[in-house]
Amino acid sequence: MGESCRVSVLKFALTLGTLTMLAGFTFAQTAAQKDISQGNWPQFRGAYASGVADGFPTPTKWDVEKSVNVLWKTPIPGLGHSSPVLWGDKIFITTAISGKAKDPLKVGLYGDITPVEDDTSHQFKVYCLDKNTGKILWEKVAATGVPKIKRHPKSTNANPSVATDGRRIVAFFGSEGMYCYDLQGNLQWKKDLGVLDAGYYQVPDAQWGYASSPVIYDGSVIVQADVQQNAFLASFSLKDGREQWRTKRDDVPTFGTPTIAEVNGRATIIVNGWKHIGGYDAETGLELWKLRGGGDIPAPTPVVAGNLAYITNAHGSMSPIYAIKLDSAGDISLKGDDTENAGVAWSSRRDGSYMPTPLVYGDYLYICRDNGIAVCFEAKTGKKVYEERLGTGRSGFTASVIAGDGKIYFTSEDGDIYVVKSGPKFELLATNPMGEVCMATPALSAGTLYYRTQSHLIALRETPVKKSAR
Repeated sequence: MGESCRVSVLKFALTLGTLTMLAGFTFAQTAAQKDISQGNWPQFRGAYASGVADGFPTPTKWDVEKSVNVLWKTPIPGLGHSSPVLWGDKIFITTAISGKAKDPLKVGLYGDITPVEDDTSHQFKVYCLDKNTGKILWEKVAATGVPKIKRHPKSTNANPSVATDGRRIVAFFGSEGMYCYDLQGNLQWKKDLGVLDAGYYQVPDAQWGYASSPVIYDGSVIVQADVQQNAFLASFSLKDGREQWRTKRDDVPTFGTPTIAEVNGRATIIVNGWKHIGGYDAETGLELWKLRGGGDIPAPTPVVAGNLAYITNAHGSMSPIYAIKLDSAGDISLKGDDTENAGVAWSSRRDGSYMPTPLVYGDYLYICRDNGIAVCFEAKTGKKVYEERLGTGRSGFTASVIAGDGKIYFTSEDGDIYVVKSGPKFELLATNPMGEVCMATPALSAGTLYYRTQSHLIALRETPVKKSAR
């Protein structure tokens, strides 16, 4: 990167940081701009789960088969829905390799809840690659053995994304344990959290695997484990894995990752749920506020923008969106037909998403339903500005939405990437097939998109058109 480009990026980051503070963004959101400007994507959905990385041109069109705008493509064995995580020039990802010759994955819109029968020994692995070349720098086997919990036919045994602070990375395989490495791949500590069964609460035998990713904040690792029995939210020391606190959770199994927001100088952990959407003090684990109601299989991660936390879920009788005030206190559950109260700025009962985490980009909130319906709202008011279908309606959508360079990236399970112009008017810029099933949420670093397909990790970058010599 040339010196003029570096100066431009720095000016952009400083300007954006100032604007976000003036707009009432939390310190955590402002601090996230540093990660973005340095190209870091330190956890699921990037810094503070925002899903946004601006300041660099990003590709609109590509062709994986013809290697157009493809920087590199690296095979990754096994199955995993964990997302790529980046720090510096390194990219981290996990996988679970079955002892079977073929490890099936069933995608699409269907209602089969029967778990996969596979009693072979698995390898649970962590990979580190060079983000510029795709070369595998190191790989570590965190654990081996028959999975303690079966997986859903659309799921894997390596769903949680790793988290990093630039010195250590934490990989979590649910019932197979949590593992902390330095950036050279040396094991620092490991933690057995017992059997974590996050199956369907109405059919306990329908084991589905574990999906919530760890989050690192201020020297602590935050874990949300909403499971069939003894659910909890907990904090562990990043230095040595020591448990710092554990708060009991009374909820059905959920699959979302916690989000951190800093409110009035205090860090709050925000979690999705059905019985207990909530905010907790990050230092002590004490409950600050709670909200009940919504879909009974919560999967999306909370998203924070300005002074609001956006939480959605779907399944059962409701599919709500809640815009929750960050300084809420106590029980803020809505009563009757109310759509707002002292803690809820606005809500919508039937517009939420089942699997994909929403996105706030600029002044707008973007929701993607599992059937490919994209919905856009004014983030502050909840006013719906458009609702459009992506694709034919026959593909499922599980990966979460990300954005950069004025573009929104929607990912179908069949591997079609829909690039939509940001703003209140729907404009489809391109549809790009990846050529493989794509369930994992992509990462974005310094203008390069990183997609994890069923069998590969692929880097996409806009390639300048070379001028012909005269």
